[in-house]
Amino acid sequence: MDFFVPAASSNQQAESVFSSIAKHISAPDQSQRVYKLEWQHEGQTCYCEIGKPLPTVFRTDEIVLAIFDCGDVYKICTPNRGAIKFAPIHTIKSAVTNVEYFD
Repeated sequence: MDFFVPAASSNQQAESVFSSIAKHISAPDQSQRVYKLEWQHEGQTCYCEIGKPLPTVFRTDEIVLAIFDCGDVYKICTPNRGAIKFAPIHTIKSAVTNVEYFD
């Protein structure tokens, strides 16, 4: 899968949005960009993917805009969680069972 950010109209805009979100949440440079995650959360297997809604356990249908590898955690960003306001969703790496990256 080629890198994209939902609703970005060009590669340049996608790069700009991704960089802005990274700066906003203090994410380090990303040598690889995460496309999809699978992890255990409160006894449930959760999946998130760029461009798809968050898992229902988070009680919102917001679309995932970006996922950042931030050391011991992944930070999952939606418009209201990480991109514009509020904190992103944190997923502890030890709970992650699968990671897929953009090509």
